Formats: sequence, structure tokens, C-alpha cells
Amino acid sequence: MIGKQVLRSGTSVGAQYREACRAKSQADFINKMQGSLHELDETAYWLELLIESGILPAERLTDLTKETEELTAIFAASIVTAKKKR
Repeated sequence: MIGKQVLRSGTSVGAQYREACRAKSQADFINKMQGSLHELDETAYWLELLIESGILPAERLTDLTKETEELTAIFAASIVTAKKKR
């Protein structure tokens, strides 16, 4: 069940980012990027649950956890930059 949630939220990030790249305005871009950020946060939550519940060892999820953190930082910075340009 948790694995399916990771798959759903993790793939949603890409879909929402793609929508952001096709945004019709700066406000639309920010909104879609914030949606992506929300999905990244949800993905991080599910990864934490997989580790804390003992379903998977932390070592197996190190790369995914790191990528989630990196994307979160990139997307958050993009949102801040976009807001400054408004």
C-alpha cells in the first residue's frame, strides 16, 4: 500500500512539473510548482514511513530520499525566484 502511494505521489511530481513548464502565466507557473512541491513533500513522507515501519532499510532508499530532498530545494528556489519576478 505504501509503495503504491510513493509511486503515485512520485510520478505526480513529474506530471505537475511538466504542467508548470507549459504555464500560461507567472502565477500559473507558481501554482503548478507549488503543487509539485506538495507532491514531493508527500513522497518524502511515504519514504519516511517505509523506513520507520521497517518495511525497507534506509540504505535501500538513500538515493530516492536524496533525490527528493534535492528536487525539493530546486523547486522551492524556483518558486522564490518566480515570486520575485512577479
